[in-house]
Amino acid sequence: MLAEAAERAAALLVRGARTSDDAGVAERLVHLADTEGIEAIAEVWSHAAADTLSGCLWRLYLLRSWVYADPAGVARQFDAGRGRAEFARVVAGVADPPGPDELRAMVDEVLRGIATGEFADVLLRAAAFARVVAAGRATLHEVPDPDIRRMLALAEQLEAAGHLELAHRLA
Repeated sequence: MLAEAAERAAALLVRGARTSDDAGVAERLVHLADTEGIEAIAEVWSHAAADTLSGCLWRLYLLRSWVYADPAGVARQFDAGRGRAEFARVVAGVADPPGPDELRAMVDEVLRGIATGEFADVLLRAAAFARVVAAGRATLHEVPDPDIRRMLALAEQLEAAGHLELAHRLA
């Protein structure tokens, strides 16, 4: 029952946001984890499969939370990965040079896209960002291998979900 409610809420957020006339919807989506708490979101969506709307939202908010928790570290990892993941760097759309402020702005812009753009684009940009960070982590040798693999898995999950959304098969 909770899983079904979580999926309905995710569908309303993703599918309903673009049809809203309320200009504040995008900003509320960006700051959902700030206002409700990442713990509340985790309780509802953290167990959702990566190929569901709720699973995608969980991964997107987790990514934003991580960027905000350590923007300087994320900037260092992204910068280190830029040369190893050229295409993904371009798709991610982070300003050059990628400092903490630029990364926070990028991740908020990606989430804002839930209300203002195509959800597939949101997922593919987030996937590209995670792919560059994974490459940077591998280059820097400061992050344990399991964390590198988790970031790469996140990138692959978001990319696969983006392709499902393009095919109108993301539920």
